[in-house]
Amino acid sequence: MSAIAILKLRDVLLVSIPSEPDDMLINELQEEVLNALQRKKAKGVILDLSTVDIVDSFFARTIIDTMQMINLMGGRTILVGMLPSVAITATQLGLTFENIETCLDVDTAFLRLDQ
Repeated sequence: MSAIAILKLRDVLLVSIPSEPDDMLINELQEEVLNALQRKKAKGVILDLSTVDIVDSFFARTIIDTMQMINLMGGRTILVGMLPSVAITATQLGLTFENIETCLDVDTAFLRLDQ
């Protein structure tokens, strides 16, 4: 049983990332999200980081890579719920989230996807 929750709401996948993801779980997340995008014919993905309070470079890079892969498959991704500690750590690690859409919460992401 996977710790990754992927729900399809309307034509969007809502993915809740567990609070303490390890490298194996992050790799699994990437594969499951990409497969679900294709299988469920979703137009977009909302990645909810609201429970994650610590990230490392592998986690951040894998999330960025996953978002780029979703884009290559024709989907749109919005990253939501980033806590201040995660934003600070990502910046300190020198990670850039160029061309990545972000929102404070899931409701705002759905509004943006409807536009």
